Amino acid sequence: MNQFSYQHGQLHVEACASQDLAHTYGTPLYVYSRAQLTHNWQAFNQHLPKPHRACYAVKANGNLAVLQVLAHLGAGFDVVSGGEIARVLKAGGRADSIVFSGVAKSHAEIEYALDVGILQFNVESLAELERINQIAAERGTSAPVSLRVNPDVDAKTHPYIATGLEANKFGIPMRDAVAAFKRAHSLEHVHVVGVDCHIGSQLTELAPFLDAMDRMLALVDELAAIGIEIAHLDMGGGLGVTYDDETPPAVADYIQAMLAKIEHYPQLALYLEPGRAIVANAGILLTRVEYVKPSDKKDFVIVDAGMNDMLRPSLYQAFHRIENTSTHQHGEAQKPCDVVGPVCETGDFLGQERKVKAAEGDILAVFNAGAYGFAMSSNYNTRVRPAEIMVDGNQVHVVRQREQLEQLWQLERTLEL
Repeated sequence: MNQFSYQHGQLHVEACASQDLAHTYGTPLYVYSRAQLTHNWQAFNQHLPKPHRACYAVKANGNLAVLQVLAHLGAGFDVVSGGEIARVLKAGGRADSIVFSGVAKSHAEIEYALDVGILQFNVESLAELERINQIAAERGTSAPVSLRVNPDVDAKTHPYIATGLEANKFGIPMRDAVAAFKRAHSLEHVHVVGVDCHIGSQLTELAPFLDAMDRMLALVDELAAIGIEIAHLDMGGGLGVTYDDETPPAVADYIQAMLAKIEHYPQLALYLEPGRAIVANAGILLTRVEYVKPSDKKDFVIVDAGMNDMLRPSLYQAFHRIENTSTHQHGEAQKPCDVVGPVCETGDFLGQERKVKAAEGDILAVFNAGAYGFAMSSNYNTRVRPAEIMVDGNQVHVVRQREQLEQLWQLERTLEL
């Protein structure tokens, strides 16, 4: 299923022409498809009947309308801050559907999570475990915890988004896992409900997932032998999407391979935390060409979206397909171009060495922008962040208004000189 297609000479999002959206709502502009978002969620949900569970990773895209659609579909949520808990609740998500990950949970965040009644904490260190126990004791309650274990598996992805190696900051080293579970089992104000791992993001092969799962199941066996029963195995997220020529496994194959691993563990539920696989291809970024600057070796297509709007290409050297929204400009340009933005950095680009046909005033689409697009945006160079809209058939909803300049300094104060 693909809700972004060319019809009548223009790129459409569901039933809406992208150029009309750009002219009406301005650029840069994030555009999401409700139908694509729903389809992507259902691809996971249909293969994870209860007690298995999928929890959407809010960090990928925390727009309230995105969360609202997923909450309406019955999604769980994986969060990494107290702010993300508040977003989920504001969007209509249930507190008891939230798993709280992250390496640096503060006192205030733990108190908040306990007060609203989240499903569980994914604990990343012994120090965090002790803190949760102390705060739960002060509140006269018991905190549900799953310990995140680092299985030391090479996810074969970009080093900035690899999380399962011993060199990474995440999780408890496998060699210390049994001792950590023993300590958790001994504490009065936490109760162990699961074991958790997450080896990285944008994985396009099954082997790293299954390798990590083998190591985690060996740990489950070792814990059972000493009387510590585990109710669920949380394998995190990380399933990749096709940005260029990647061929990630189908969602069904990914899930069924994991379920096959636990068929002899009837006591175990499988938890997954997809983010990118839910929202990446449900969004595009529309940007207007301001200038075309020729040179001997390549042209520069200068657009109104910059690295502050879409950071991934600059941060990760990530590839996003870029196309002209008008079919009259289809086909390859005679020489390559860099699609660059207005930010005052050489690293401000959306794509390099592309053969995109473009002229001043054209609208370009940056594809697979729904994950880590707006979520990583900033106001660098005193630039307002884009509007976000969601298309639902032929209906358009503004789900975040474009910022205004005055909003950028409303919390600042000048001196009295």
